[in-house]
Amino acid sequence: MADTAPGRACRTCGRAMPPASGGPGRASLYCSAACRQKAYRTRRAGGETVHELITDIERQVRGLTPEAPGPFYTGVQSLASSVGRLRRIARVARDAAGTVTPEPVTESPPARGPAADEPVTDASVTESGEAAESAEAEALRTGDEWDFAALVEPYRRELQVHCYRMVGSYDDSEDLVQEVLLKAWKNRDGFAGRSSVRAWLYKIATNTVLDFLRRNERRPQQYGPSPVPATDGVEASPFLPWLQPFPDAQPEAAAESSETMELAFLAAIQHLPPRQRAVLIMRDFLGWPAADTATALDMSLASVNSALQRARPALRERLPRRRERWARGADPSEAERDLLARYMKAAVEGDTTAMAAMLRDDVRITMPPNPLWFGGREAIVGMLRQTFDPASPAYIGRWRHLPTRANGQPAVAGYVQRPGTSVYRAQVMDVLRVEDGLIAEITSFEPHLFPAFGLPLTLAP
Repeated sequence: MADTAPGRACRTCGRAMPPASGGPGRASLYCSAACRQKAYRTRRAGGETVHELITDIERQVRGLTPEAPGPFYTGVQSLASSVGRLRRIARVARDAAGTVTPEPVTESPPARGPAADEPVTDASVTESGEAAESAEAEALRTGDEWDFAALVEPYRRELQVHCYRMVGSYDDSEDLVQEVLLKAWKNRDGFAGRSSVRAWLYKIATNTVLDFLRRNERRPQQYGPSPVPATDGVEASPFLPWLQPFPDAQPEAAAESSETMELAFLAAIQHLPPRQRAVLIMRDFLGWPAADTATALDMSLASVNSALQRARPALRERLPRRRERWARGADPSEAERDLLARYMKAAVEGDTTAMAAMLRDDVRITMPPNPLWFGGREAIVGMLRQTFDPASPAYIGRWRHLPTRANGQPAVAGYVQRPGTSVYRAQVMDVLRVEDGLIAEITSFEPHLFPAFGLPLTLAP
């Protein structure tokens, strides 16, 4: 008998496979370790291997044309994106190389929950009756740090979004997603391929966030009195000092710009207990079946269903009224762009009359992590009038703004040229909630996250 497996060929070289060893698990997909490694190294992580990405960066650098400002700017933007991707891959590989002690992530079984577009079926985890271990799992276990980094990097953004939905803080989500990838590297030998790598990473991420929330209990607080008495009967919203904005993705990642990323939604979900929050996100946002959610969270099926039944009405009670009338969408409308332009123009010119025309009567401004809030159009315009007036002790300086988007909402990055200085320095990011063509809420954030939005910290005069 020939020393090959009839009807089976190596996925890489095409040669007939050697006979199975008879041990448990699926037969190998490759005839040798070399072919297995070649198959993985040629698998494209988001369309490129590391070496191909470096080659592409070299090509982009050589193609830059400083003499043509428009094409030069476009080329630099593309180059920055590629360099950023390479930097993230290198960071994962560097951190993975620095870990030597394997440790279990959780005591629960390997995750079986799929992402929303990966339903659980026999066909999704087996092929032609073979056992469940996949080539992806094999590559994950046998690859080096660079292989691992290239495999998990395409999931970094969505994992960070998942962590952000759970904690409401961009800074914490960045730290958490890095911790998730380090845990995945340490625990990679335990990944048997019974779920996709994506689902396995989501399980690690969810449990990592739950551990974080156990260590860092956060409770919504109440604002004190506004320094300017509120008008139009406006009341303060709950005070969440940890709340931060999240930069919008490219338009094709529309799911990130959905209502589940709006600041009001993020603030509302922070009121739920952590496990209820996790169940709601996994069931309603990621589309995991109840049984798989229970497995990932080490809960009973009854507990998952009970948590979801409590979480849904509790969340609805925390969401603002008239929410269905808000402006949404990853692609801003002409009316939204016009509103942003008028908002920036009014701030630059100190035109409080124009600013008042853009605000609802019951508009509200909050400024996390600062415990300041202002409510009602009259109160807000009165406050702005002082900061815009060069003769007022409250005068800040001259303003410039750049448009951006955060949490699926229009936003402006504000820069101030303080009296006696020449440079415009990052001052505040205003995220706007627009309702019926008027600004209904402004959430103002500190400027340290400008680089995460691709924004500079200073502007030349």
